[in-house]
Amino acid sequence: MRERIEAVIRKQAVRCDYLDVRVEEEELQSVRMRDGEVDGIKRSRSVGGSVRACHKGGWGFGSFNSLDELEAYAARIVDAARAVGDGKTTLAAVEPVDTVLRARFVDDPRGHSMDEKVDLLRAYSQVALGSRPEIKKCFAFYFDSFRVKTFASSEGSYIVQERPDVAIAISPTALGDGLTQSVPVSAGSTNDFGVVLNLDEGILEKCRLSAELLKAPKVGGGIFPVVIDPHLGGVFVHEAFGHTSEADGQVDNPRMVEIFTLGKRFGSDSLTIYDTGLDEGLRGHVPYDDEGVPGRRTVLIREGILEGRLHTRETAGKLGEEATGNGRAMDYASAPICRMRNTCIAPGEARFEDMIADVEEGVYAIGSGGGCGGETFTFSANYGYMIRKGKLAEMVRDVKLQGNLFETLKNIDVVGADFQIHDGPGGCGKMGQFPLPVSHGSPHLRIRNCTVGGEAR
Repeated sequence: MRERIEAVIRKQAVRCDYLDVRVEEEELQSVRMRDGEVDGIKRSRSVGGSVRACHKGGWGFGSFNSLDELEAYAARIVDAARAVGDGKTTLAAVEPVDTVLRARFVDDPRGHSMDEKVDLLRAYSQVALGSRPEIKKCFAFYFDSFRVKTFASSEGSYIVQERPDVAIAISPTALGDGLTQSVPVSAGSTNDFGVVLNLDEGILEKCRLSAELLKAPKVGGGIFPVVIDPHLGGVFVHEAFGHTSEADGQVDNPRMVEIFTLGKRFGSDSLTIYDTGLDEGLRGHVPYDDEGVPGRRTVLIREGILEGRLHTRETAGKLGEEATGNGRAMDYASAPICRMRNTCIAPGEARFEDMIADVEEGVYAIGSGGGCGGETFTFSANYGYMIRKGKLAEMVRDVKLQGNLFETLKNIDVVGADFQIHDGPGGCGKMGQFPLPVSHGSPHLRIRNCTVGGEAR
């Protein structure tokens, strides 16, 4: 295959400034279960590839399902790039790479039968449904995949990467008094089937919380000191700050370029935010991105000061910065765009007890129930507790946090030492490419003043 790909690249590269080819082979298995009954089983194999060309700043892209189509597609894609290009191709320089990266497993999901995976989901569903009378429903989902990704470019790179993936989610649902409450359990990895095992205790705990939320009052609305747990902290940094740090949203937007001036203060000395592709085993592990760029660790904010942003080769070239390894595509049929990998708030030094000790009245928000980020954000927690006179008090539900990203970053006044990574079966969505595997991490955080939406006080 290599000779065939490189021959096409040599032939067509003389007609454009840049050309790359990606080929992917994937095997996938998934199980979906509702209330202990199988709702769907999927087994699939797919093979396909894509060609991308740039000429005078204009891009052409197309995908195919057989290598027999490669030469014809390459010619047409170069023609397309030549037809739209009328400027200058500006790509950040990267060293050519020739390597093969094999997966290093702790426990290979392919060593476990489909029957075993179905039985596992059924057992978890039974644990949830038998836990307490309030739990009336349970949705369970499992998938694993094994993808071999090949990347070749006109600059001399030829990279083969094995990309495994495995994840699970169990969502028990409590019903009562016209209310529905659900606190899920999830896990994911790129190298270890073991993360989906031994979840019984976690499921029982989430069932307890889901049931107790039926009796919990709605949180009162207002502006409070808010402590957020590591899961919600990771979602916040991904959705609110990570997407805003993706340079494709800045490069042609003078206002955002001005806001994201490197060296500008964004938070206190205790706030450090980074994005990395180097954490082996996490779903955000990206040794090389889909442009052949190594998956480096990029510090975005260091001790409150803006230090970097996330780049494709093109955005890095246009802004005169280094490529960061964030050019990612959902699959072979999608073009690489600027995407996160594992986005984290680095740990500080504070203990949780000290975070709440001087809070007269506040909210402790736990878990992520969804939301939208950006310069103005809204997030829902799975549940929360009021903080009263430095202690955790009653459980509350319907906890929604709202605010301006930049004001909120400045208001993070305490960063915990208890850093945690969250991985699960979901993913990141952008420009129609969803769900791209990512992960995120954070310790507990305290936000000095945060708007909490809820019952009028």
